Amino acid sequence: MNKSALCMKIIFEKYHGTGNDFIMIDGRGPGFRIPDRNVIARLCQRHFGIGADGLIIIQDSDQQDFRMRYFNSDGREGTFCGNGGRCAVDFYSKQNKEAGQSTVFEASDGIHKAVIPVPDFVQLELNDVDGIQVFEDHFELDTGSPHYVKFVNQVDELDVQKMGAEIRYSEPFNPEGINVNFVKITRNELYVRTYERGVERETLSCGTGVVASAISASIKSGTDKKSFLINTRGGPLEVSFERSGEKRFKNIILSGPVAFVFFGEAEID
Repeated sequence: MNKSALCMKIIFEKYHGTGNDFIMIDGRGPGFRIPDRNVIARLCQRHFGIGADGLIIIQDSDQQDFRMRYFNSDGREGTFCGNGGRCAVDFYSKQNKEAGQSTVFEASDGIHKAVIPVPDFVQLELNDVDGIQVFEDHFELDTGSPHYVKFVNQVDELDVQKMGAEIRYSEPFNPEGINVNFVKITRNELYVRTYERGVERETLSCGTGVVASAISASIKSGTDKKSFLINTRGGPLEVSFERSGEKRFKNIILSGPVAFVFFGEAEID
C-alpha cells in the first residue's frame, strides 16, 4: 500500500502567548480526525517535530462560536489553558473575519468570553474561583487547572525544574500532578515562574498560573487590590478580578499579547 494513503495532511499555525507556544489546528467541519496521543506528542517535540508546549484544536460548537480542545505536549488532553485560550481566540478571529472582536467559546471547564481590544492582544474571562486552600507555606487552587503557589524571596536563582518536579510528583498530587508556581512580590507587581504538568518542565509563562498567583497574592497581602501586573520569563501579563468573599473571586480577566509565528503543513500517520 502507498505510504501516503496511510497519512493525513494537517495545516497548522504556530502561536505563542508570552512565550507559551502552541500548534493551532482548525478542526471544524466534517471529516477531521483528532490525532492520537503519540502523534500529538511527536508534533510537539522540539527536536523531531514542530515544537510546542501544547496543541490546540478548535472545533464546531452547538451553542458557542467554537470549542477549544487542548492537549499537553505529552499528548494527553489537558485541563484549561489560559494562554492557549487567548491564542485560540485570536486564531479563530483571523480564520473568521466576520467574527468581530468578541468571542464566546467552550472549553474543558465551561464557557469563556474574550475580546480583542487591539490587534494581537486578548482579554480572556476565566470562571469564578473558590475552594482556595491556604497552607502555612503555599496556596492550592483551581483556575481552570490545578495550581500550587509558593511565595519566595528570590525567583531567578531557583531550580524550577527540580523543585517543581518534586512538588508535582509528590503525594497527594501524583499521578495526576499539579502545576507549580514560584512567586515573588515586587512593589505592585508579581514575578512568576511555573513548572507545568503535562509539559513536565518550566514554561516561559502560564496563563492559569499567573491568575492563581495573583489571587493568592491578594489573599496573602490582605489588600483590596483588584489587579496585578505579572512579569514572566516570556513577557508581561495582567490579571484583574473582583472579590466576592474572603476566598471567592469573580470577573477574572487575563490580559496580554498573542503572536502568530508561522504556518505550515505536516503529514501524520
